[in-house]
Amino acid sequence: QVQLVESGGGLVQAGGSLRLSCVASRSITIVVIAWYRQAPGKQRESVASIIGGSTTYADSVKGRFTISRDNAKNTVYLQMNSLKPDDTGVYYCKIREWGSGVDYWGQGTQVTVSS
Repeated sequence: QVQLVESGGGLVQAGGSLRLSCVASRSITIVVIAWYRQAPGKQRESVASIIGGSTTYADSVKGRFTISRDNAKNTVYLQMNSLKPDDTGVYYCKIREWGSGVDYWGQGTQVTVSS
């Protein structure tokens, strides 16, 4: 089992920045890293992912968000710049373990962007 602990959410004004972190409880060989968000009344959606060596972003966040990882710290990040009120939601990290194919999810961190 792997526990993922997220942090870095909060309240920010439009145009501001936040960096979300997601720390795994142990070292894990990862095949997929992804950040999702769920806005009030909406379905959870993927905003950024790394699959193999390929990075993908939702159109709504391209050029503003950056997903990255630090293997030495068992941590993945989501740098969010030029935030907009539409970016408001609960953000979740997901990691898929190589071999088992099991997906692990963080508990979510709230991001609120005020206009």
